[in-house]
Amino acid sequence: MLQTIIDTAEKRKIARRILEALPEWFGIPEARENYIRESADEIMVASFDNDAPNGFLCLKETGRETVELAVMGVLKEYHRKGIGTKLFEAAKQIAVERGYSFLQVKTVQMGRYAEYDRTNRFYLALGFKEFEVIPTLWDECNPCQIYVMSLR
Repeated sequence: MLQTIIDTAEKRKIARRILEALPEWFGIPEARENYIRESADEIMVASFDNDAPNGFLCLKETGRETVELAVMGVLKEYHRKGIGTKLFEAAKQIAVERGYSFLQVKTVQMGRYAEYDRTNRFYLALGFKEFEVIPTLWDECNPCQIYVMSLR
């Protein structure tokens, strides 16, 4: 079951539960805490199994015409079950309804780590297109791949 979460404390609780369970992607404590903190002010769609969150996605406005898929996580035992795609489709619909023209997402460039290669393939399968690589946005070991998608 998918649900849009409004309550800021609930957003932080869901983000913490999911991100702390995914150290392969969110193992840097400062970065993880930043995602959790910022999630309170973002649009959140969450997935539940028996009233327990098993995944979530947050959108944040980055410009008048653009929204970013700021953070997304699905518990490992729920990977490859369509939850990420359903979360994305719900978030994309929200972005369209709110009048955004573009959706972007940032991740580590393909070819660096197996976990992030799966993430890259997921975004490409959703229809994102490569936009730009910024080699030192995060650090030299983690070049930032930006993907974009037109919503119109």
